[in-house]
Amino acid sequence: MSILSKIQNLLDKNSVKYTIIIHSPAFTAQEIAASSFISGKELAKSVILNINGDIVMAVLPAARRLDFRQLKKYFETDEINLASESEFHNIFPECKTGAMPPFGNLYDIKAYVCKGFGGQKYITFNAGNHRELVRMKYACYEKLVTPVPIEMTIE
Repeated sequence: MSILSKIQNLLDKNSVKYTIIIHSPAFTAQEIAASSFISGKELAKSVILNINGDIVMAVLPAARRLDFRQLKKYFETDEINLASESEFHNIFPECKTGAMPPFGNLYDIKAYVCKGFGGQKYITFNAGNHRELVRMKYACYEKLVTPVPIEMTIE
């Protein structure tokens, strides 16, 4: 079963309304936002981190960058790095690299979300590939995934 099917099943089971958006192939968050006419504030990117040997997911708006200084302060460690593909490939076997949806709960990893998303009405994210997006209300995403909201980005 594809990850898109898993997400759709989860959303349908919980009566969450959503839209699937198909776009031309795009690989960076900025390309995806431009090709699908979605604001970089609404489009989520999932960044996989290695924090003291633990793999976690950071979910942030496409228009923002991670602030490792803030992350190190929050987690009280200097051991925070972008996870290498070899460190997380087996966690997301049905996803293309860079297209992991922000559902850490589907992969048994902790998800942290940028506090800035809380002010958005919608969240749009990759559906495991470089051609499909899912758009849904942010409040529904937060209820289903229960990510930990933290300050983690810079403009």
